Amino acid sequence: MSSLSKAQLLRQAEQLVDFVNKSPSPFHAVDVCRNWLKGAQFVELKEKQSWSGAIKPNGKYFFTRNGSSIVAFAVGGNFRPGNGLSIVAAHTDSPCFKLKPVSKKTASGFLQVGVQVYGGGLWHTWFDRDLSVAGRVMVRDSAGGYDSRLVTIHDPIMRIPSLAIHLDRTVGDAFKYNKETHLTPILATVTNALNDSSSSNNSDDKAAAETTTNSAHHPILLERIAKELGIEAADIADFELCLYDTQKATIGGICNEFIYAARLDNLNSSYCAIEGLINSLSGDRSATEDSHVRMVALFDNEEVGSTSAYGANSSLIESAIRRIQASFKDCSPTAFEEAVANSFMISSDVTHAVHPNYSEKHEENHRPQLQKGPSIKVNANQRYATTAVTSTILKDIAKKNGIPIQEFVVRNDSACGSTIGPMLSAQLGLRTVDIGNPLLSMHSIREVCGSDDVGMSVKLFEHFFEEFAGLDAKITVD
Repeated sequence: MSSLSKAQLLRQAEQLVDFVNKSPSPFHAVDVCRNWLKGAQFVELKEKQSWSGAIKPNGKYFFTRNGSSIVAFAVGGNFRPGNGLSIVAAHTDSPCFKLKPVSKKTASGFLQVGVQVYGGGLWHTWFDRDLSVAGRVMVRDSAGGYDSRLVTIHDPIMRIPSLAIHLDRTVGDAFKYNKETHLTPILATVTNALNDSSSSNNSDDKAAAETTTNSAHHPILLERIAKELGIEAADIADFELCLYDTQKATIGGICNEFIYAARLDNLNSSYCAIEGLINSLSGDRSATEDSHVRMVALFDNEEVGSTSAYGANSSLIESAIRRIQASFKDCSPTAFEEAVANSFMISSDVTHAVHPNYSEKHEENHRPQLQKGPSIKVNANQRYATTAVTSTILKDIAKKNGIPIQEFVVRNDSACGSTIGPMLSAQLGLRTVDIGNPLLSMHSIREVCGSDDVGMSVKLFEHFFEEFAGLDAKITVD
């Protein structure tokens, strides 16, 4: 059993629920993390600026890239260039629909919104849900510049209705749909949309509507976005908007042991990583005696392969490590290479919990259960980066602190997913272990995880940050 009390476990579950509800897009997730880190006295750095002299032992820092990826780190009091980093990495994105650059559609008396599928979602679960939009809007200012603003429309303004069974008697046997034609949300009826626009008594609103009538998006949608931001529709230069389910995340089950929520893949790991880092430095705990850098890296675009300027397959984490080393005066030419060799990364992404109705889909000796703690993920074909060395290190930390650990291996006759672990491990030559909290309904619009597993992962990360440097000195391999 975990060493945490039921009250502590419940608190962590409740905080994850709050995090998910505040994070309908990766931009929002990073913004929430930014505010938490600032509240914990982390100093914000900018990639565009020099870090020379800014980073010091016992300092706490973070920076963002694209507003959708974030790296936070705390420098140990005994850190020297060439010393290692204790890293937890996860991702901020989830499968969803994103508005097309030209989203305006009209069919059979309805206004519809064109969307792109992002990632490999269980798209049938998006039918008949109360949907809305959230994300980033680029806003023109009076000086001719542009400002990035976050927007969330909380009301359910869109829906993808199912076809009635009376019109397709085979739907109960196999639900088939076309991603281009059948996943187009309804925004309004044409009649009411026109009446809504014409009923405006504000001449400025009318002018804004006129300027956007022939635009790429429905004027009524642009006007609603503008209203949320307190601007004119004509000031919207562009946006990146995700559709999301307006139903809130919640703790459920008759024993309150489950979390029902969207985007648990992978806001679950993102929350646990940030919370674990902050907790490892809070109160009378500090990194004063630590010789390492404690780091959390949350990347965007994992669900589509991570190949972007702010995904795991980018320069983001390498750049951060190099700049940290170089900010110290006594940095040697090989400090980066030394630091990588002395470092260790936990790649944290949710894993498949055994499904009681489909247990045959799991390898018989590797069936992670909800409420039994995080699971180490292993794959001989390197879809996961775990090795005997890296699993030994994690299991040692978990055992010492009363944190249960499970193990997951996919069946030989099943395809195996992957994570950012093998990618970052190969890029940098970084020792890595892949782990994750078990999940049901992965990539559905509503997923399920164990409420106790959240606190267990947070506690595991806390102890990892505090204990890895000391444990690594006792590990002999090369």
